[in-house]
Amino acid sequence: MTQCQPIPNKLGEETFPTSYTLTRSITNIDDEQYKCKDGSLPEVRQQVISGVVAAASSVTSIQVANLLRLFKIPQISFFSTSPELSNKQRFEYFSRTIPSDHYQTLAMAKIVSHLHWTYISIIYEESNYGIKAFEELERLLRERNICVAVKAKLTKDSGVAGAGAYDHIVDKLRAKPKARGVIVFGSDQEVAELMKAVKRKNSTGLFSWIGSDGWSARTLVSEGQEAEVEGTLSIQPQANPVAGFKEYFLSLTVENNKRNPWFVEFWEDHFHCRHPEGLPTPYNTNYTRACTGRERLTDENTQFEAQLQFVSDAVMAFAHAFRDMHQVECGLNHPGLCSQMNPINGEKLLKYLRQVRFTGLSGDKFKFNDRGDGPARYNIIHYKQVLPGHFEWVNVGFFHDDEFQLNMTDVQFQIGHPKPPESECSKPCARGLMKKYVEGESCCWSCHSCGQYEQLDPLDETRCRVCPLGTLPSPDHLLCAPLPEEHIAPDSSFAIVAISFALTGMLFTLAVLVVFLKNIDTPVVRASGRELSFVILGGTLMCYMVTFLLIIRPTLLVCSIQQFSIGLSFSIVYGALLTKTNRIARIFNASNRTAKRPSFISPKSQLTFTFGLTCVQVLINVLWFLADPPQAIYHHPTREDNLIVCKASTDASYMIAFSYPIFLVIICTIYAVLTRKIPEAFNESKFIGFSMYTTCVIWLAFIPIYFSTGSQVELRITSMSGTISLSATVTTICLFIPKLYIIILHPEKNVRQSMMKTTKYQSVRTSQNSHRPPGAANQGNSLDVQWVPQTTSKIGKNLLFSTMNNNQGATTNGQVVVTTENGSELQGGGSVDSLAMANVKPFPPQLASMASIPIAIASSSMGPSQLPAFTQTTPTADEPVSAPKSVISASTQTVNNVVMPLPTLSLTQEVPDVLI
Repeated sequence: MTQCQPIPNKLGEETFPTSYTLTRSITNIDDEQYKCKDGSLPEVRQQVISGVVAAASSVTSIQVANLLRLFKIPQISFFSTSPELSNKQRFEYFSRTIPSDHYQTLAMAKIVSHLHWTYISIIYEESNYGIKAFEELERLLRERNICVAVKAKLTKDSGVAGAGAYDHIVDKLRAKPKARGVIVFGSDQEVAELMKAVKRKNSTGLFSWIGSDGWSARTLVSEGQEAEVEGTLSIQPQANPVAGFKEYFLSLTVENNKRNPWFVEFWEDHFHCRHPEGLPTPYNTNYTRACTGRERLTDENTQFEAQLQFVSDAVMAFAHAFRDMHQVECGLNHPGLCSQMNPINGEKLLKYLRQVRFTGLSGDKFKFNDRGDGPARYNIIHYKQVLPGHFEWVNVGFFHDDEFQLNMTDVQFQIGHPKPPESECSKPCARGLMKKYVEGESCCWSCHSCGQYEQLDPLDETRCRVCPLGTLPSPDHLLCAPLPEEHIAPDSSFAIVAISFALTGMLFTLAVLVVFLKNIDTPVVRASGRELSFVILGGTLMCYMVTFLLIIRPTLLVCSIQQFSIGLSFSIVYGALLTKTNRIARIFNASNRTAKRPSFISPKSQLTFTFGLTCVQVLINVLWFLADPPQAIYHHPTREDNLIVCKASTDASYMIAFSYPIFLVIICTIYAVLTRKIPEAFNESKFIGFSMYTTCVIWLAFIPIYFSTGSQVELRITSMSGTISLSATVTTICLFIPKLYIIILHPEKNVRQSMMKTTKYQSVRTSQNSHRPPGAANQGNSLDVQWVPQTTSKIGKNLLFSTMNNNQGATTNGQVVVTTENGSELQGGGSVDSLAMANVKPFPPQLASMASIPIAIASSSMGPSQLPAFTQTTPTADEPVSAPKSVISASTQTVNNVVMPLPTLSLTQEVPDVLI
């Protein structure tokens, strides 16, 4: 019955093998007896189990924990490291003194990062221990951008998997030669078979291993495969020797350790002999030598488990928990168990268990973390060839919680080669190069340059993105550097030409203005229409000033003024010209229909009309501002350009400003054509027409240039500036150069007489029937002809021709016929009595330019009579014109009923200055 005997300990509890403990727990709860295989009963007292220290394997611990949680029995494992056991929703009564594999995998990931490996393989045991560790390890490596080339499973039972399975794993590793780093997470038996396969496949030295605690420092793995294991870096929970255990264990024999039923099996296996008290087992049947009893355990023939500390800490944790619970529940001086602890409440015991703090037999301080795991303390050990042919496991670093240290000076993967091997599929791309991954591979790539105007995406190294407009990539294509701001510089060739032209035009315009101001009351200036002339000169100056607005650096204010003034300046010039041409056309059109003076031809009316035309442009500008507010923007005709311009200059928006002035130009041109045949004295219409024709040609050339230079803003602005200045120059030259010629070079012509032209008339015939009183004799007669202008008339002037003789009271009836040199006749007539006035309507426009009229009058009557009066329908200027009287006398001779020709007489008439 010895195999069923309990093992007493100092806590008053009993220790059994794990399988027996499970059965015993259920037996106690069911209050049944346990029977041994031979039918006998074990010599134990019926006691309820308060806690379990088990098991070494994670798989076994999971099974035990699932059962114990049903009965609220706390459990402490000393070797089970699966991360799954940290889940307290499933295993709330499970604790362990060894840290979880979560920390072991974290330490492995840190080692891989420290070695700068980016392409590795993972081989893991096909068990809960290996699978859970692999899942955790894969996540940690992914976070560090470390790629896994090969993932392979080790069959848990090495006896089931044949050599071919391990050879296949080695072949998979050899298929990825760039992945030289390999993490092996498994147990010693499976890893030993893997190393044998490496040796069989002649792959020694091709791989560098990182091992888990399941096979590190195990003789089973390295014995006979030293060269294959060489260079391994392994993780091992930190455990210090338990004080006194070595001496105690070496003193044990079969005779003095009867309480342990399995010690005989250990003794037989350790000394390869058959002990008389040993039962037959599958292992001792091959031993033929009998144990003598003189065998002893020594340092030379005994290798101690390095992690006995965790077993010791598990027992000490229960001891401290029972003590703390007893002090609280029973009091400090109460001997034995009190009613509160009989039986022991598992929930309360678990609470005390998780709160223990103590210094263990190894000298290390111990406490459980919030997941019930022991402190995360690991040693990093390294299997190296310290001397040729002599291999040892040496300590090269540690991992305590999150503190990591690896002494690379002590690391040697192969003798004579201290530098760690490279384990990467592809070299890191140079700065600014894009990665293009190999299909099917997440860790292998080729490097490619970004495009000329692209930068490497800072968030995705597998693609390049185009730099925003106004920037260019840096030489390494990592940044998009902003381009320097550009605009039309005042010292550029374009600007110098445009500014020079504008300044010249402004100086010339100012000179014209000064000349006109100095000669403001002279006939030439007055005949020019002073008010509209000054308006045209002002608009011309604005046109020249637009050039400066186009050249200076654009801002919101500059663009606003520029956008407003371009159309406004043209509207002022062409609005005034349209007013002038319209006035002339109306005057001469009205003269053919009526003697009345046309309306709205005074200077005030002309200024009002010009202001109204200009207001249309103002309204257009206001609507344009509201629909599309001006802005100073950055424009990029090419990727290398970063021009700051007004938004309107980048498209056809300026044509909105030009559309109305173009309309005015077209109307002015039409009027110029219509008035081209007026008398020579009114030749300003001809100059206006020439100005409009030239302007049309300029604008017809400009419009296609404007639309074809959309990508060349500098050229567009310069051509627009030149067009504006050239149009203003043409207007100034055509309208004002002829007047400046007279004012400056021929001031003698700047008088009224010089404004007059001469037309010759052959004769004025008067045929009449006169009744001479009886007895009157025929005699010579003196005829006085007078021109009496009605200077106060606002409508027109009457030209009055009067004849005076010695016969008073006589009446004259007849008709006056004026014949010009080309044979055309101007007639007026009717019944003419003494002092009567006859009007010729309409008054011939040819007479308006007459300076001298030769006439011959024949009369058969000596009585006073008035020749018919000719009414001049051409309007005068606003102010009355005081034309001097011209008295012309001649002699006539009358023969009975015979008309006698008289000498030619001259009539002097002054032409109104407003028509010149």
